[in-house]
Amino acid sequence: MAAALRPGDERRHPGEPVEEWLFTCWSADGEVGVVSGFRIVAPSRGWYWAALARRGHPLLHVTEWDVPLRADPFLVKAAGLWAEHICDEPFRQWTVSNETFASALDHADDALDRAYGTPTAIAFDLEWYADAEPQEIEHGYEQLGEVHGAIEFASAPTLELAAVPAWRSHRWGSAVQRMRRPPALAHTGQRCAFAFPDGTTTDWVLTPAGWFERAET
Repeated sequence: MAAALRPGDERRHPGEPVEEWLFTCWSADGEVGVVSGFRIVAPSRGWYWAALARRGHPLLHVTEWDVPLRADPFLVKAAGLWAEHICDEPFRQWTVSNETFASALDHADDALDRAYGTPTAIAFDLEWYADAEPQEIEHGYEQLGEVHGAIEFASAPTLELAAVPAWRSHRWGSAVQRMRRPPALAHTGQRCAFAFPDGTTTDWVLTPAGWFERAET
């Protein structure tokens, strides 16, 4: 573990204007990928976003840009949305869950516009386990791991995830910008995109090594 990190760093840092927790996982063949993020942007408000990308299926896309913070900031509730992030053991295990309606988008580009799609019931129940020590990055740290769990749908079989590769980050401070990933120069994989209220965007592509920045062609 990086010497400067302490178990308490997994929790919220009171007084910091921005704080973000981001969890991802993917199948080793690059066919399935998950993103789940939560950012505190004001003393009483936050952003929540999540997505499931699967080859041969619409992108299931979730955004809520006005989340009222609760006494437990890891419990996210808004109209039609429940999500929870539980630190079971610092730097070792997290539980990441939600129940909501995603927008089913036929094209990832739609996620960068109004993200209008068919409402689709979805529920994440994921256990995130570390398999490496956290590494310090600008404004926080990142960590590799694996995920076990399931994603449930109202009218389709449950998607089981067993020891799939995973990556997460936690950042805080006054200068936290959108998370950038290394560029994927050849990007034929599944895409996951978000347009944030501050005008920034992410446009990621899935590879067998995880989520990478979609490079311009």
